[in-house]
Amino acid sequence: MSVTDKLASRIPGLADRVERKDVVAVVKLHGVITPSPSPLARGAINLNAVESALTRAFGHDRLKAVALLINSPGGAPTQSGLVAERIRQLADEKGVPVLAFCEDVAASGGYWLACAADEIFAHRTSMVGSIGVISGGFGFTGLLERFGIERRLHTAGANKSRLDPFSPEKPEDVEWLKKMHTQLHDLFVSWVKERRGDRLTDTEDLFTGDVWLGAKATELGLIDGLGSLRQIITERYPDADISVAEPKRPLLARLGVGAPAAASAVLDAVTQKAAWSRFGL
Repeated sequence: MSVTDKLASRIPGLADRVERKDVVAVVKLHGVITPSPSPLARGAINLNAVESALTRAFGHDRLKAVALLINSPGGAPTQSGLVAERIRQLADEKGVPVLAFCEDVAASGGYWLACAADEIFAHRTSMVGSIGVISGGFGFTGLLERFGIERRLHTAGANKSRLDPFSPEKPEDVEWLKKMHTQLHDLFVSWVKERRGDRLTDTEDLFTGDVWLGAKATELGLIDGLGSLRQIITERYPDADISVAEPKRPLLARLGVGAPAAASAVLDAVTQKAAWSRFGL
């Protein structure tokens, strides 16, 4: 409810004199999708961070539609699924259409989020797709040897220390990871097919993890057309107000104060930077 609505509801007679306009709510989903955002990163998306924004967006009394403004290179598959499912839950409860607008990139988990919408639009220069699974890390075994550091790791369970970055990589661990990737990829493909249906073209490259610019993405059926948020919303809902709901940020970020550059935070920021760099951003 807007400030005007609140005043109108509390002052007798004011409601009759105030023009009550329809609303299109906009939710900004910008950043890497991660359950543990870094204080040094460019922003992050997870269910905890976006829940309040989604609730506000779908909570308007005269809601005509919700627009998702997406700019994300992807990230954690579970958080991608949780946020997308929450969007669908709220959309079904309210019975309103959801439109997604891709900015610089809506790739991997970013495209997963876009598929939560009933329609997807992008700029002609937007990068869309990357329907695949990727994981990365670092190996520190040589570094430990160089400084004469002994790694001591004690476990109960033969597979408890899989892919430990301070231990030599084992072929059987890599094979296990590949199987996990295959399962996650199948789930991603199923979600895209469920949401896009017959709009998808029968193309072998569609689920290889490749990305396409807006026009090609339209041709492949990954999106429904080219256009910006202002353009499409103005055409479809010319008399509606646009209300923007942004996900919450940590207190230090809101105050413009950076967190101490701990090694773990720096490493996490580097990892998130690498996610954007895959798309030249």
